[in-house]
Amino acid sequence: MAVLVVGTLDTKGAEVAFVRERLERDGATVLVMDVGVLGSSDVPADLGAAEVATAGGGDLAALREAGDRGAALRTMAHGAATLTEGLVARGEVDGVLGLGGSGGSSVVAEVVRVLPVGMPKLLVSTMASGDVSAYVGESDLTLMHSVVDLAGLNVISRAVLRNAAAAVGAMARAHAEARTEAPDPGGRPLVAATMFGVTTPAVETAKAELESLGYDVVVFHATGSGGRAMEALVRSGFFAGVLDLTTTEIADEVVGGVLSAGPGRLTGAAELGVPQVVSLGAVDMVNFGPRDSVPPQFADRTLLVHNDTVTLMRTTPDEATRIGRTIGERVARSTGPVVAFVPTGGTSAIDVPDGPFWHPEADTAAAAAFREALDGTVEVVDLDDDVNAPAFARAMAQRLHGLISGTEGDTP
Repeated sequence: MAVLVVGTLDTKGAEVAFVRERLERDGATVLVMDVGVLGSSDVPADLGAAEVATAGGGDLAALREAGDRGAALRTMAHGAATLTEGLVARGEVDGVLGLGGSGGSSVVAEVVRVLPVGMPKLLVSTMASGDVSAYVGESDLTLMHSVVDLAGLNVISRAVLRNAAAAVGAMARAHAEARTEAPDPGGRPLVAATMFGVTTPAVETAKAELESLGYDVVVFHATGSGGRAMEALVRSGFFAGVLDLTTTEIADEVVGGVLSAGPGRLTGAAELGVPQVVSLGAVDMVNFGPRDSVPPQFADRTLLVHNDTVTLMRTTPDEATRIGRTIGERVARSTGPVVAFVPTGGTSAIDVPDGPFWHPEADTAAAAAFREALDGTVEVVDLDDDVNAPAFARAMAQRLHGLISGTEGDTP
């Protein structure tokens, strides 16, 4: 097994040397990549700072002379990612361990984005106790808080780094062993599905139906990061089809909630031609944090405190129109087979008759805008059910199977 250790040797040389010794003692082959730009180090590197800078399109001496640390780190990040991508492509790395403060962590974050899901990636960082979304992104990066600054070895930093080396070493060993295993000849095609708490019954029913038809279903929590992760994996070719039952992240994008997946949502399958079935699950709501975090302009709206950290806001007909239009416009760009489903009986577990978010006018507005944006280019199936009705979920699953297999059955 081989572990790539990434760090700024000019400031973190002692720490890098420590984890290298621990990893080698446990039987790992270690490659050290130096992404430092401030000065030289006595700690040897297998991939030196000059080589990293060149791979990033720069020159180390020029970067140092310019004195712009931000620009230098961007160059080093690009170079480190480029070199790491080559190592991975050649099968020379089974895991990556990064060490850093804010600057070093940003470089390691670029590196891990080129690593496939499942390849071990661990970052020991001084920044790991706050908002780490900028570092993790959509990757399966594991973060370990350094507790103390990475400014030399001491009793605390040694303990943290010892654990980090042991952890990444064990993960890399498991990854190396998995690479030698024969692939499963009976591997089932993968389907991506989107779910929220208020669409869980629907996705569970659809998942069971798809599994009975021979698929493995990977469910993504539609919390912004979940949608971005799904889009990235769709673009990586993981999935035979997408059951996009829960498009609530578009509501947050359009209205300004906290769980937006950004403008890339609903684009991966459309652009790559991956078969997909899309619905309006949970577009009745926009998400905010605790009740007192709801923006003041929404103070008089219908709000539901889901728990201490999540407050839901019911969408208005005007907002629903914009949400439905956005979803329809993106689905209409699909280059592959796609079917749209509309649940006329409600879009979530709380958007049903007598439910706290029941608002037929808003649902009708969302559905109308959705259909109009599709402009006859996509088949629309209207079912007189709420989104969580078993018949609705099974119908979506069966149509997706038909799209993937090319054996379309009767329209539900």
